[in-house]
Amino acid sequence: MSKVTVVGAGNVGATCANVLAFNEVADEVVMLDVKEGVSEGKAMDMMQTAQLLGFDTKVVGCTNDYEKTANSDVVVITSGIPRKPGMTREELIGVNAGIVKSVAENILKYSPNAIIVVISNPMDTMTYLSLKSLGLPKNRIIGMGGALDSSRFKYFLSQALGCNANEVEGMVIGGHGDTTMIPLARLATYKGIPVSKLLSAEKLQEVVASTMVGGATLTKLLGTSAWYAPGAAGAFVVESIIHNQGKMVPCSVYLEGEYGESDLCIGVPVILGKNGIEKIVELNLNEDEKAKFAASAKAVHGTNAAMKEVGAL
Repeated sequence: MSKVTVVGAGNVGATCANVLAFNEVADEVVMLDVKEGVSEGKAMDMMQTAQLLGFDTKVVGCTNDYEKTANSDVVVITSGIPRKPGMTREELIGVNAGIVKSVAENILKYSPNAIIVVISNPMDTMTYLSLKSLGLPKNRIIGMGGALDSSRFKYFLSQALGCNANEVEGMVIGGHGDTTMIPLARLATYKGIPVSKLLSAEKLQEVVASTMVGGATLTKLLGTSAWYAPGAAGAFVVESIIHNQGKMVPCSVYLEGEYGESDLCIGVPVILGKNGIEKIVELNLNEDEKAKFAASAKAVHGTNAAMKEVGAL
């Protein structure tokens, strides 16, 4: 029997659980939250769609009862607080680091073999924190940012091309932030045709820029962070692992010399399967892409340093 736990039943966590249930990715999906009744209510609401949508996955909600998460194959961590007015970035990192660390430790008590998928922000740093504080092998700690950013990139490419988004291929590597991500426009294709042959350099640059501020654009429109695509991206990563699909997906993973970087988690393409990260794929980047990746890594190292300064690691 396959089992997935989603920690945090807010918009992103609940969407992730809903997509997992609807697609029957696992036999059981457990949602856990600190707020009394929220995950129980959302789980009940989802289960009342089972006969309407025709899925057999069992969705269970619980309030801080980690025993209910026992023997999970994959655990998705979405916990954390949004930045409040007057709060410094360092303060936010400190608070969220404490939350993510505590969640991950509690999860491992009951699911020592679980693969952990991190969605909490700042995602590359929270993935690094999970890896360093838990001491798990690096194949079992995965940040999902690249899956989301790549999906946004493909959306903007399809809009520019006026084509079906499912027929576009494109990847985003680097940090999961609006100044650190690197949409690889040079490698993007439409049905095998390089997109650079179909769009002007100016239009392609517009697509790259829109991708980079994709999250901020939605926050401006919604008044809060987006949740449909982030939740679905988390579920996509989980499905690739649980069903051993061997898909190449950009994810935030721990590097030890790959791409010339070490001692950080950052977005690069990986093969996902039953062991989590089966393999890190090293792309042949050009000089401009290499420079952008080095700058992105430097920024992620800076956020990691801020986390160490507040004593979270």
